[in-house]
Amino acid sequence: MSMEGSNINRNGLRPLVIGTVGSGFAARLHAEALKKVSGVPFRLKTVCDTDQRRAEELKGEYGYEQATASFEEMLKDPEIDLIDILTPPYLHFPFICHALRAGKHVICEKPLTGYFGQAGDPAPVGMRVPCGRMRRKIDEDLKELEQLIAESGKQFFYAENFIYAPAVQKAKSILEKRKSKILFLKGETSLKGSTSLAAGTWKKTGGGTLIRCGTHPLTGILYLKQWESRCRGEEFGIRSVLADTGRATECLSEWEHRYIHARPDDVEDFANVTVTFLDGTKAVVLSTDTVLGGMKDYVEVYCNDTVMHCKIGPTDLMNLYLADERGMEEEPLAMMLSTKLGWTQPEILKESIYGYAEEMQDFLLAAAEGRPAESGIGLAKLATQVLYAAYQSAEEGRRIDFV
Repeated sequence: MSMEGSNINRNGLRPLVIGTVGSGFAARLHAEALKKVSGVPFRLKTVCDTDQRRAEELKGEYGYEQATASFEEMLKDPEIDLIDILTPPYLHFPFICHALRAGKHVICEKPLTGYFGQAGDPAPVGMRVPCGRMRRKIDEDLKELEQLIAESGKQFFYAENFIYAPAVQKAKSILEKRKSKILFLKGETSLKGSTSLAAGTWKKTGGGTLIRCGTHPLTGILYLKQWESRCRGEEFGIRSVLADTGRATECLSEWEHRYIHARPDDVEDFANVTVTFLDGTKAVVLSTDTVLGGMKDYVEVYCNDTVMHCKIGPTDLMNLYLADERGMEEEPLAMMLSTKLGWTQPEILKESIYGYAEEMQDFLLAAAEGRPAESGIGLAKLATQVLYAAYQSAEEGRRIDFV
């Protein structure tokens, strides 16, 4: 995929050269979103994955110039300006650091990082390593990463699509115009679990449904509350975090488990988190791997004079009824559906409704112009700190105070 020619003359921008690490589901989401980017010339040069068959498939499908199994070789390419990291979470932190030290801008898919175990840790990590110790290690990593970003002179972009979802951006605009006071926020991302075997183990994912899915509404909520505070000239901050997590699917027989993909080993498949802000207002984040019928994504905002229900997905743009699945084998309808029979709400303009296209538009333009994007290290750091405070809270059965 390439966008050159007239865009260079119109905007005076040279093409950004992009290297992508990882060629799975998220790589396709980003590649589809890049098709909608305008006004920023770019080249998709290299896709990197140890699974060369999968990398070659992505290369052919989206027009990358080459595929490689070596991340180190890709970083040595002087043409590449921007590295898009779409690996499993346990590789995010080291790959971000390597890319920044190589002089590249970085996009990193959520979550930013986590605790994945260290030498000498007892197994399994999620049951045997105290979450308080995990938090301390993550705080060290976050400080190192912030310093590295500052020293590198390069931009870091956090790929949290909820920030760019049209409904969330409209809520932001309304908050700016009305100066409403947010009293309570609620958000959720729930589904039937992940098909990835790594999703069940802490050492690969850094937690369960909360860090995999709950990070979406959490970051969207933090973004809107920060914006409200800025618009009203008030101080923003977290006062405390209180959480409950568990493994609800353990009670199922193998037969009863047949539609649920959640297979937690030492991670949670249910999480409920309450965040208290400095001004005493509240937010609740819910995430579970126990919901059939597709994904459940939303952020709700309750103010003194305004209520906003931001529905990320599924939307009501189309309602579809199928009596059978004839001819629909290759037609995508919605993520995480077990069947296409009966009534469904197909995903239309998914790249825009979920915010992926606007996310990539902002990231590429910010890289070309040398400016921060809407979603960067500040939000990524704060979301990570809240996530692990929640894990510590659930483990210790107490509120975790930030101030």
